[in-house]
Amino acid sequence: MHILIIEDDKKIAAFITRGLKQAGFAVDHADNGEDGLRSLLAWPYDSAIVDIMLPRLDGLTLIEELRRQQVNTPVIILSAKHSVDDRVRGLQAGGDDYLTKPFSFSELLARLQALIRRSTGTAETTRLTFQDISLNLLTREVERGGRKIDLQSREFALLEYFLRNAGKVVSKTMILERIWGYNFDPQTNVVDVLVCRLRNKIDKDFEHKLIQTIRGIGYVFKV
Repeated sequence: MHILIIEDDKKIAAFITRGLKQAGFAVDHADNGEDGLRSLLAWPYDSAIVDIMLPRLDGLTLIEELRRQQVNTPVIILSAKHSVDDRVRGLQAGGDDYLTKPFSFSELLARLQALIRRSTGTAETTRLTFQDISLNLLTREVERGGRKIDLQSREFALLEYFLRNAGKVVSKTMILERIWGYNFDPQTNVVDVLVCRLRNKIDKDFEHKLIQTIRGIGYVFKV
């Protein structure tokens, strides 16, 4: 899942970004309303987290313009304003949820997951499986052949991406965008390094290798 944070407070933005990346999301950040709106109009984000008090373009105006242009990206509004009237204005502008500051990250994450689930109209999957490997999205536990495998956050995110796209060829650029976000140098070798690390953990000691290289294109997760 790919999330855009539009927040001018550097500490809050860093706090949310760190938490979402640890939870397996790809995250982009804009520190003003104009850049945030431009990104939302250019890329199909799964959701956006938008502060109300933003430089250059306030959050409510941003959301209203987004809806005027018929972009339906789910939006969680962040605001220091606690009154019922403020919440009503935020929702009437086109926001899908409203969270007041200060907030706990666990609540933000739960609201974000619920919002994405509602927007896709599907029940939230808690476990992904393929052949003899399984990944639990709630406990973040991974097993293959009954053996538990410890993965770091980006390894977990990459395995989740492979499982959700089993049998499909995914390019290095697709992996970069999903795991690191769009603002990453496409010439870097971080994808190769991450795939190698994941292979060492889920393929090395097993007869059937699941991560297969398609030379010049990318990878495919299959037997």
